[in-house]
Amino acid sequence: MTEFTTRPEILGTFGVVTSTHWIASAVGMSILEKGGNAFDAAVATGFVLQILEPHLVGPGGDMPALVYSAKTGKVEVICAQGPAPAGATIEHYRTEGMTLIPGDGLLATVIPGAFDGWMLMLRDYGTMSVRDVLEPAIHYAEHGHPMLPRVSATIKGLADFFEKEWPTSFETWLPGGVAPEPHALFRNPVLAATYTRIVKEAESAKGRENQIDAARDAFYRGFVAQAIEDYLKTAEVMDASGSRHKGVLTAADMAGWSATVEAPQTLDYHGWSIAKTGPWGQGPVLLQSLALLKGIDVAAMDPLGADFVHTVVETMKLAYADREVYYGDPAFANVPMEQLLSDVYNDERRGLIAPQASMQLRPGILPGFEAQHALTMEMLGSMSGTGAVYEPTMSHLTEKRGDTVHIDVIDRDGNMVSVTPSGGWLQSSPIIPGLGFCLNSRAQMFWLKPGLPTSLAPGKRPRTTLTPSIALYEGRPTLAFGTPGGDQQDQWQLSFFLRYVHHKQNLQAAIDMPLFHTAHFPGSFYPRTSQPGNVMIESNIGPAAIKALKAMGHDITEAEPWSVGRLTAARRDTDGLLRAAATPRLMQAYAIGR
Repeated sequence: MTEFTTRPEILGTFGVVTSTHWIASAVGMSILEKGGNAFDAAVATGFVLQILEPHLVGPGGDMPALVYSAKTGKVEVICAQGPAPAGATIEHYRTEGMTLIPGDGLLATVIPGAFDGWMLMLRDYGTMSVRDVLEPAIHYAEHGHPMLPRVSATIKGLADFFEKEWPTSFETWLPGGVAPEPHALFRNPVLAATYTRIVKEAESAKGRENQIDAARDAFYRGFVAQAIEDYLKTAEVMDASGSRHKGVLTAADMAGWSATVEAPQTLDYHGWSIAKTGPWGQGPVLLQSLALLKGIDVAAMDPLGADFVHTVVETMKLAYADREVYYGDPAFANVPMEQLLSDVYNDERRGLIAPQASMQLRPGILPGFEAQHALTMEMLGSMSGTGAVYEPTMSHLTEKRGDTVHIDVIDRDGNMVSVTPSGGWLQSSPIIPGLGFCLNSRAQMFWLKPGLPTSLAPGKRPRTTLTPSIALYEGRPTLAFGTPGGDQQDQWQLSFFLRYVHHKQNLQAAIDMPLFHTAHFPGSFYPRTSQPGNVMIESNIGPAAIKALKAMGHDITEAEPWSVGRLTAARRDTDGLLRAAATPRLMQAYAIGR
């Protein structure tokens, strides 16, 4: 089919960087130009995004990364998803009057993991110093950056709440009592001072690796952790429950935790091998979807046709249903990924994909897991809430919910990074005095019912929606891709990947094609609602496809063209040619390379 692109697919041989903000991509490219590798570039890009898109990511957030090192020849996962604090028990939250963990405030906080993850990536895979990678973020925080209209709108929408309930946030985001206007220069001098002090303390040690470890100590065992504990000892703040609550995070929780490296979960599909996080994240739903689609002739379908959309949506409904029953932190739960990805299981499940849209949540029942399946379905059946809950990627629905950013980098040596940082949004919780940033709200993804893989427990990782991807072709690391968007992340990635693999679109063309997703299953974010049978689809897919999908029984919500998803992607060919692309949606993401 004829390729249409909104901008060129970027080509080069030296390096490519693509992210959800043009300044961040430029910063990453500048690191490559200075002699840094893909990992150095990703770290610097990630810290700058905290400054540029504070409604989507912050220093108190979390970060999973897929990395490929040309030196070791391995694809690995960096897990910087902080777990629940020691005081985060179901009993405590129940005594606080909770039936669901709210989507903001202090009870929703887990250990902030992003900083340690970035430092681990820098130390073990990168080449540069703490100063090298933090200086760009310090510059934009101290001297100013152009305020995105979406950030301005978010702050204005929260101004009264901040002034009344979260005064430290009011002071930070509305300096002088005035919300920043779109495109005006905005500064966060307190955050700049925090990162400047971390650099100074790092440089009191000798040697690059020792300096990086000193920076980690400053954050998790030094002045940052102490400032967080000092605030949380007395702070009692309003959250989405409608009441004020204290947090349970302590400096001891932070001091005893560090990011880790683990093997990815993988699946082979038509010559490709796709690597994702383990089931402590939602990443395996992409693999389960592909395992189902292996037995369907996707290549024969029109990638803009109703049959393609219907098949992909019905496939995702099945994969996400299994997520609800089986996924969770493998350190706390037996997650049967081998069975869930097996041909035997998926050959049987594939028969559930019918010509008409399903209205039921249909997780599989695996031997030995019958009680877990029944408990999950009983709990979900007792929930009455319906209606979609989205992050602000869905800009036409909300300006106030937190979201995510994404980065893909490949350098000339073939090192590769796909990383989806998130959390610590300006909407999450109040600014910590003296630090210039707030904590995350990732604990909202736990259930307060015992006996589930995602039941709240101290030390357990929440089942994050953050899900970067690296794909190998014929055993060679080839493609890095991802998107913000919460529960929609793997849905948008799936349609992108299928169109790229089966319909031979270039990266930009595959990203530009109309996107769709379903909210059929329970959302991961408070208040955990669902819309059975729902499909949201960009209207530029065409009236014929939409009419046909409605005839198949789908509950269609038409989105404006160019309003769904924020995909980015990068590729390395066998001859060393590098490619990159970024979505035109929201007019922020950019790919850069040469």
